[in-house]
Amino acid sequence: MGETIQLQFKIIKLTVIILVILSMISFFFLDDSITWIYGYVFGGLIGILNFMLLAKTIEKAMKMPPARAQVYVSTNYFIRFSIMIIVLFVSLKADYINTLATVIGLLLIKFVILVTNLFDDKEYYKRIFMRKEEK
Repeated sequence: MGETIQLQFKIIKLTVIILVILSMISFFFLDDSITWIYGYVFGGLIGILNFMLLAKTIEKAMKMPPARAQVYVSTNYFIRFSIMIIVLFVSLKADYINTLATVIGLLLIKFVILVTNLFDDKEYYKRIFMRKEEK
């Protein structure tokens, strides 16, 4: 369980760093920067919340019998999906939140997970780029 907490913290930390960088870029380069920043923060925080809910769901489901775990996981998936729909609806209705920035914030944690796992194994890439003569 300690390993998952460390992994969650690492992913959340990288996501927050990228959110800060995106906010600074939009602050310096966009005219309507405050709506973009609100969108990044709103979407990013909800994306992090959904990630934490997913982690808690998986940890609890691992301790349940399979039939009960399936119902529990499906119910929590619907809850997380509903949260994302509500966030997007609020973002569309609110003039002070940029919807595209909200979508980027919501999806950012997924990209962080993908990229950190994609570039995690350096030996794999060394084997790919190693020439046949070097073997």
